[in-house]
Amino acid sequence: MTDQHTEAVVAQGLQGCGQPLATVYDLAVLDLDGVVYVGPDAVPGAAAAIARAGAAGMRCCFLTNNASRPPEVVAEHLRSLSVPAEVSDVLTSAQVGAALLAATLAPGSRVLVVGGLGLQAALTEVGLVPVSGMDAEPVAVVQGFSPELSWRLLAEATRAVRAGLFWVATNLDLTVPTPHGPAPGNGSLVQVVATAAGRGPDAVAGKPQPEPFLDAVRRYGARAPLAVGDRLDTDVQGAVAAGMPALAVLTGVCGVTDLVHAAADRRPTYLGADLSALLDSHPATAVSAHSATCRAARVVIIPDGDGAAVSVRADGQDPLDLLRAACAAAWAWTDQGGAAPSTTGLLQALARFETTTAWAR
Repeated sequence: MTDQHTEAVVAQGLQGCGQPLATVYDLAVLDLDGVVYVGPDAVPGAAAAIARAGAAGMRCCFLTNNASRPPEVVAEHLRSLSVPAEVSDVLTSAQVGAALLAATLAPGSRVLVVGGLGLQAALTEVGLVPVSGMDAEPVAVVQGFSPELSWRLLAEATRAVRAGLFWVATNLDLTVPTPHGPAPGNGSLVQVVATAAGRGPDAVAGKPQPEPFLDAVRRYGARAPLAVGDRLDTDVQGAVAAGMPALAVLTGVCGVTDLVHAAADRRPTYLGADLSALLDSHPATAVSAHSATCRAARVVIIPDGDGAAVSVRADGQDPLDLLRAACAAAWAWTDQGGAAPSTTGLLQALARFETTTAWAR
């Protein structure tokens, strides 16, 4: 992973791979929420895909921005879903945030925890003392997602931030995926504190910062890592910042419109419906003028007076190939200064494919 490789990922966008990804890359840095599971339940086929990728030689590091649970609990949850995982295979934003604080504060320093058990355990592991209120005289505050987070604790966080304490947010994800759709994430709750306190965090530990990805690479000594996620603004952007190729899957937050409109630093190297994409080769896309092709799929950008519209000619093509072609065409168009294209035509073309109902948005 080098600066040159990062530039290649951003400049080229989608790339082809003639062999299954699991045989080309030695480490998958896997996001969890929306990729391996949603809430308590596994994403269909995820466990089998991870097992088959492992059999092909690919190791897995489970990197999550969710700071609410200790690695032991996360690993146990994964094993309950038939996903092979050891505690050492889990890396949370709570651990990254705790390491950041440990590098900044004296050993034994007290830190106000605005979050759950995952943050408390991570701080204790690095020799810091978690506390729950300002009366304990903390010298810093760390905020991470917890579904049990109370108004009282948000008020204590505001008090701490207004007092000038060093403030670390484990991540800024605005939403978390649930079986009923997106729900407020840590980023939304950080905004609550920032609005009340009049300033934002001093540091952010988790994705899209590059450090968690680099930590995963160092932990495994990986030579050819691949990031896998469902969010362009954290999983993919963080991978690009770390100089790492990324596979975006469509089982969580991001959908068609997000991908077509992706900024240059949020564009994945590969697209897949789900984790079975690790076991597949990936076709290349070709861009010509206002159009792009991916195997039999072709997408044309048609300029109009108000910007652009996506016109899709789709006769029996694979829906993922249509999406790949649409991304390639739209990214080339916007990189040349064109307006963000409408996805109406693409969504209409995808609507006839039953497999796209979950992600055609």
